[in-house]
Amino acid sequence: MAENFKDLRLKLQSPHNSSSSRHSRDRKSEKSRRDSSNGKYKSKSHYQDLDASWSNADELSKVHAGIKQRRLFNDDQCEKIEEKINETVKIADKGEYKSHTVDRAPLRNKYFFGEGYTYGSQLEKKGPGMERLYPKGEVDEIPDWIHELVIKPLYDAKIVPEGFVNSAVINDYMPGGCIVSHIDPPHIFDRPIVSVSFFSDSALCFGCKFSFRPIRVSTPVLCLPIDRGCVTMISGYAADDITHCIRPQDVVQRRAVIILRRVFPDAPRLEPVVEKESSRKRKRSSVESGSISEDDSHHKSRRTVSIHRSKHHSSSHRQSSKARKTEKNGHSRVVSKTSDSQDSSEDDEAVVTPKKSVRQVRVSRMARHRKLCW
Repeated sequence: MAENFKDLRLKLQSPHNSSSSRHSRDRKSEKSRRDSSNGKYKSKSHYQDLDASWSNADELSKVHAGIKQRRLFNDDQCEKIEEKINETVKIADKGEYKSHTVDRAPLRNKYFFGEGYTYGSQLEKKGPGMERLYPKGEVDEIPDWIHELVIKPLYDAKIVPEGFVNSAVINDYMPGGCIVSHIDPPHIFDRPIVSVSFFSDSALCFGCKFSFRPIRVSTPVLCLPIDRGCVTMISGYAADDITHCIRPQDVVQRRAVIILRRVFPDAPRLEPVVEKESSRKRKRSSVESGSISEDDSHHKSRRTVSIHRSKHHSSSHRQSSKARKTEKNGHSRVVSKTSDSQDSSEDDEAVVTPKKSVRQVRVSRMARHRKLCW
């Protein structure tokens, strides 16, 4: 028995047996990979590991049901489109686009065409449903090359109905760039949301939570691989009931995505900023002019009142002094004055009596001196 056991142990440790067992394990793993990729061989990646670790299979199946992917653009087509994206970046750097066409952020720039909207920190009131389209004309029109090279192939392939797209956004990510978890506003955009990826491969994650300083991202419900030239469409649960994002660790090289959407004709818009500013300027100018005119009239009225008061005071003082002199000297003549020139002429006139003593002359001179000093 001991010898048989020893032989069995040696047999198990023999190279032939180990190779056969390893070969069977490889065949099983290859079969499982083929089954998971619908008959097409795909190398295992860290994205698929995340799917297996997720426990909520029901939610995962709902997300998968709202996602469609298709490789539509070959390498030559991708290169042409990528050249046009680089030209768009150069035009934006020269400042030739409208102000709301370009939205810059660290390691990520957005270029809105056709329609643009407020989001994130741009919102006047925070919360879902507060997003608003910019007024018509504040965003550049969709370039012809996007219509010809990107949108037309989608129509030809029957991915979306013709005339569906009226908004195009280019998201240009540098290595380490990201976009936080969000849901494309359902009161602004129709479904599906269509995106085409260029420059490099990346991933779109669903159900993540972001925290900052430093930036951290929770484990996603689904991490969907996105290849260069691949068209990704999301609708249903994947678009409306769960957030999606681009994580920093999934952007290893420069990556650009063109997002194509349909804006509802009755989507809410912001009021034109130009009209607001012009009306404010007009109101401000009218108020300022009104206040200036009122101030001027007020100052003028105050000046005229003060002048009349001074004239009245001086004339009354002169009249009282002359009345006192005439009463003192026994004279009853009172001289009336009607103007400043008459005042000055009458000031120079001396009220003389036929018989004046030296004392009376001195008193009259002192009174005239007091009047001149006053």
